[in-house]
Amino acid sequence: MEKNIHFFEKPGKENTDTLIELVKIRKEELNIQDIVVASVSGETTLKVADAIKDVNLVSITHHAGFREKGKLEIDLAVNKKLNNMGISTYTSSHALSGVGRGISNKFGGVTPVEVMAETLRMISQGFKVCVEVSIMAADGGFLPTDQEIIAIGGNARGADTALVLTPAHMNSIFDLRIHEIIAMPRP
Repeated sequence: MEKNIHFFEKPGKENTDTLIELVKIRKEELNIQDIVVASVSGETTLKVADAIKDVNLVSITHHAGFREKGKLEIDLAVNKKLNNMGISTYTSSHALSGVGRGISNKFGGVTPVEVMAETLRMISQGFKVCVEVSIMAADGGFLPTDQEIIAIGGNARGADTALVLTPAHMNSIFDLRIHEIIAMPRP
């Protein structure tokens, strides 16, 4: 089999629209039924929902306190709009840091899950995010763990990375399988 990977010259939100078109094409080719999107504000998920229909769309955002103690980053009006559109939104601790980061911040050192996150970042930040949000959505019961999905992620704002993968739960993380890179920024 021959497969093309689209490489963006640099990471960033300017890649979002092109990435969504590439995802739309691959979703149809593979008959993918589920897409998970990392979207702190919900705006990237709204763009995906506008472009891609007939799919279970899951939007993952940061947990409360990620940037500011006790505060959610997603605008509640945007969250309500997503839910009214039938899009599941999920706010959860990061699968590849969470408690481990808290331990490292308090006592120093590094935890195994942080090593895993840094290893994935060697490919790209968006690559790590795609893996992470698929685990989070699977743990939340929003994605199947026995079929391929598309995960969309990026670096801070917008989206620049998309993977075809089979998700896994945190407690069986090494069952996760990455099948294809649809697009990513060139390292």
